[in-house]
Amino acid sequence: MNSSSTALDELLDLLDLERIEQDVFRGQSRPAVIPRVFGGQVAAQALVAAGRTVPADRTAHSLHAYFLRTGDAGAPIVYMVDRIRDGRSFTTRRVVAVQHGQPIFHLSASFQTYEEGLEHQAPMPAAPPPESLPTAEEMLPTYAGVIDPNVAERLLEARAAVDLRYVDAPPFASVGDPREPRSQVWFRANGKLADDPLLHICLVTYVSDMTLLDSVLLAHGRGGWAVGDVVGASLDHAMWFHRPFRADEWLLYDQESASSSGGRGLGQARIYTEDGRLAVSVIQEGVIRVPR
Repeated sequence: MNSSSTALDELLDLLDLERIEQDVFRGQSRPAVIPRVFGGQVAAQALVAAGRTVPADRTAHSLHAYFLRTGDAGAPIVYMVDRIRDGRSFTTRRVVAVQHGQPIFHLSASFQTYEEGLEHQAPMPAAPPPESLPTAEEMLPTYAGVIDPNVAERLLEARAAVDLRYVDAPPFASVGDPREPRSQVWFRANGKLADDPLLHICLVTYVSDMTLLDSVLLAHGRGGWAVGDVVGASLDHAMWFHRPFRADEWLLYDQESASSSGGRGLGQARIYTEDGRLAVSVIQEGVIRVPR
């Protein structure tokens, strides 16, 4: 078994929560690039917990979440689900993630039975095909003079379960050179996934927190956490799931930033399938501060 498939298996194990009561689940943690729990992991695990209390014929169509405290990567996280509403078409769940007796994350998610309706979407932006772009393993060594080798190794390890390819150079490649606040990446799981819609939605939720604030950094010529010229964390995160997709097939993550002020930056994005269908919309605000 290669390292990528091993990493994907480990991620799937991370998302396979233990049920300890009817609506209470426990998940394990692992450190991210920086020594705390990765926000995308907590969001994905919370959505797994919510989804396991919902009928199988209802899929997640939106989530809204707040990151309340830094997660401890050395301790498990308990997810408590509140069954807010079970309607004829929609189901609503609230999830609180707790560590060391304190809430660290709060999520509200809504699920819907399938139905026909009016159809339109924003067109997919231009982007080169993913196979024409370098993998992370090919790209990161070219920035050996910019990124500390230990940080580069942690980046590769943290993203090993996902094949993530930048369309343009990442923020750490242009420190001190402000660019248009827009970033594109292609991504897919590094292996085949089961035919479970919730799993694919949770995988995309996990990945959605990896690069969304890159566009904020680009606007100010900051390299980000990989080079240490900013400090910060996710504050809130919202996603809308418009159309079916598979997380083990290529998805284009088209990201931009409309604003940064008050020590906060806003990232907004659309995720498209390779054949041009708008699958997901994402918005996130994060704390982004320049170290004094």
